[in-house]
Amino acid sequence: MKPSFIDHIVLIVKDVEITANFYNTFLGEPVQKDKEQIAWKIGKTKLFFGLPYKNYVLGDKDSYSLNHLAFGVRSIEELKQFEKILNDARIANKGIRLDKYGKREYVSFDDPDGYRIEFYHRPLEEK
Repeated sequence: MKPSFIDHIVLIVKDVEITANFYNTFLGEPVQKDKEQIAWKIGKTKLFFGLPYKNYVLGDKDSYSLNHLAFGVRSIEELKQFEKILNDARIANKGIRLDKYGKREYVSFDDPDGYRIEFYHRPLEEK
């Protein structure tokens, strides 16, 4: 079993407006923008650029650089299978949770280098 697609990538930036002006040059109009983040859709993958989730702390993935890479799955059943694969392999994870918007389920874990990885549920009708 393997993920169907890369759902989204999140990069932490210092200034959303400067980032928007730069990427608008070659990515066109964003699909989402507010004072804290901006996003473009590239193929089936969403690319987010956002302000740190909290105060900058070296080593804290919520405050700098690449925040996480999300592999997409199309059903809750698939998400549960990936959670089982992680658990069977004794890969520490936080179990199935809702995203910060309360809309989609995901399972997150860290790779050996400390990068956060997710399996993220996005139904087919919500491409």
